[in-house]
Order: sequence, then structure tokens, then C-alpha cells
Amino acid sequence: MTLPQPFFRMLPTWLLAPVELRIDVDPRKAGPTDALAPVQERMRAMQDRLREMPHLGLGDPGLRARFREADGELYIYIEHVRSHRLVGYTVFNRLIELDRRADRHIRAPHSQYDPAYQRRGLASAVYRWALDQGICLMSGARQSPGAHALWLRLSRDHEAGFVDLRCKRLSYLGREVAACTLADLHTRMFLLGDGWTLERFRRDAHMA
Repeated sequence: MTLPQPFFRMLPTWLLAPVELRIDVDPRKAGPTDALAPVQERMRAMQDRLREMPHLGLGDPGLRARFREADGELYIYIEHVRSHRLVGYTVFNRLIELDRRADRHIRAPHSQYDPAYQRRGLASAVYRWALDQGICLMSGARQSPGAHALWLRLSRDHEAGFVDLRCKRLSYLGREVAACTLADLHTRMFLLGDGWTLERFRRDAHMA
């Protein structure tokens, strides 16, 4: 599926505007609870507009997930139902390293969760939801061992591989790479959303 359409066309127009819930906390300078606090305050300020956000199912009746889109990026917010407390979020970011052709199809997820809600499969559920929408995912320059393990689990159900990303061009490296190649900052892992094949991804993302 091409981003930001047709999926994002189904959202109400107010969801498509860059409103108060932009994530502006630098995760390198803040812990999980520090990063969640300012986002929680913005959510409280939105009131009715927050309640109108579309929901997605997580399989946990104690948690509620809402989503919105702005500037071609998708934001998922997960709250504790009874306390209305934000317990985590995932942002599907655009990658400035990509050219415009690849940018139409690929997003890079970044997640931040309260430590008490980690290792509960929340990020996995959100990533699977995005993949089910036909969104193709690509890792950032660095992946933690835990994040890499999550992507490997997702690759059991979705086409995956590795690329070299430099000078805004993608070069296919294969379904597996050596440890030294994986450690290179130019090496990225990708997961294809539903409806995609490797050949289509090669063509539409202009991958060498």
C-alpha cells in the first residue's frame, strides 16, 4: 500500500493536521516515563478530539489504543482504560534518508513504553497492525537486541530482508547478512506489509 493513501484518506480531516500530540521528546535524553509525561499532558488537553480518534484492538481489555496521522507519519497511543494513563506510544516515522519514491511506501517505527508494560507484546501487536494495513517497515540505523529479536519474530509472517541505505538509495543485501554487515550503520532491515512482494518493493521503492 502506498503511503499516505489510500489508508490515510479514510481518516477524519482533523486527524490529518499536525496538532498537539506531536512527539517532541528526544528519547536519547529521557527515560521511558520522562518521554511519556509531556505526551500525556497533550492528550489531556485534547478532550473530545482525543475520544474521536479511531481505535485499534490490542487483545487486552485493560488497554486502549488510539491512532492518528500527521505529515505522513502515523502515531499510536496506548492508554490504561481505568486510569486514562498513557503507558506507551509508537510512531511510524518518515525516513529523511530515503528519496521521495521510497518515502511513499516505507516508515520506520519508534516505540516508547512504560517499563511496567514492556515485554507484554504491545509493540509487536502495533507493528503487526501496521503491516496488516500494508505499511512497509524499515529499521533505524541502530537496533537494540530486543528490537532485532522482535523484527525476526515478525519476519516469520512477513517477507523480510536487508538493504544498504546511502545517498538516498536502497541496495538489496539479501534475506540474511553477516554480523559485520548487520553492524554497519548503512544496513537496515525491512518488513513488507500485506499485499507486497519483494519484486514490487524493488520496483516501487527503486531498490537496486
